[in-house]
Amino acid sequence: AAAFKEQFKAFSKFGDTKSDGKHLTLSQSDKWMKQAKVIDKKITTTDTGIHFKKLKSMKLSFEDYNKFLDDLAKTKKVELNEIKSKLVNCGAPGIHHATPGKAAETVARLTDTSKYTGSHKQRFDESGKGKGIAGRKDLPDASGYVTGYGHKNTYDKTH
Repeated sequence: AAAFKEQFKAFSKFGDTKSDGKHLTLSQSDKWMKQAKVIDKKITTTDTGIHFKKLKSMKLSFEDYNKFLDDLAKTKKVELNEIKSKLVNCGAPGIHHATPGKAAETVARLTDTSKYTGSHKQRFDESGKGKGIAGRKDLPDASGYVTGYGHKNTYDKTH
């Protein structure tokens, strides 16, 4: 029971900086139950919402939360001790088992400079590193020759 109360306190502070650890909201309860894998095919977030609202409070104290779990277990024909043991043994609140989404491969595909075409291709060298301003602007040739002159540096200085 002490471990369950500690978990209750930890999850009541999870995601709420102003919480004193004595009351739990429905969303915090759902996060806790999802992490503990209590919410599954048999018990859904809809069920938890219905049973939570029966107690006519936005936040539940530890005693009210026990009533909520008792009511939920009876209605769903699940052992109360089974739910409590899952809630106790699910670990500290936090983001667990985060999988890298599809966004990572999409970003990799969009930022692959070897697939760029047209004027965008000019902005990167062969290794894929950006050329900076030289890749974006045609810098003027300040060598002294007229633009388009083809025989630059061919004058023989021996005359």
